Amino acid sequence: MVDRTHLEELAGATRRLIRTVDGMADTAYAEPSLLPDWTRGQVVAHLALNAEGMTGALHGLTEGTSVPMYASDEARDTDIATLGSAEPEAIRSRLLGGSTDFVHAVVTVPEEAWGVDVERTPGGRTFKAGAIPGMRHREVEIHHADLGLAYTHADWPPGFAERLIEAMAKRDRPETLTVHATDLDRAWHLGEGGPVVSGPAAELGWWLTGRGDGAGLSSDHGQLPRIEAW
Repeated sequence: MVDRTHLEELAGATRRLIRTVDGMADTAYAEPSLLPDWTRGQVVAHLALNAEGMTGALHGLTEGTSVPMYASDEARDTDIATLGSAEPEAIRSRLLGGSTDFVHAVVTVPEEAWGVDVERTPGGRTFKAGAIPGMRHREVEIHHADLGLAYTHADWPPGFAERLIEAMAKRDRPETLTVHATDLDRAWHLGEGGPVVSGPAAELGWWLTGRGDGAGLSSDHGQLPRIEAW
């Protein structure tokens, strides 16, 4: 079952993203984002294509068929590069259309289908269909901040920052540490042992995705561990 409150929060995050993208000057699309080697146009293109890929997988669930999110990693990367270099109006249109179609697809999925496995690519990594709304929420909020405009990770709602840390803590990763969100008075253990890294939840979430320099965080070992990019 999908948490309807979570879907409402995703809807709010999507509206904020759309407002930012609609307010971007056409010249901004070719400018660098905060992601290495990605323009802002490519970030928006990725968000549009991600919505389309998830929508296709959700339609498959509704129809009782298996539809991977992407045809392949190579096709995904090529599509991002192609759409990312298109005219800004085309990128904006794809983002709005993909985001709208995603919402419609979510509400048509039968409850029993949320427990079905979905493939990211044919024969590749799988995840439960019920994870898709949360995955999309992370894509929207994190990449919105990646645009490097007025909206930053500091603007994330507290509930999202907390769920992001929970998701990052469940990932297989080489680092061993404990993260303590000082504003939530809550800690997560990533493996056994290692340093305790403390700070506001939004700063911890941003850092755990491999972003930023750890500003606002402290480690009881004196130095922050290096985090691989998400």
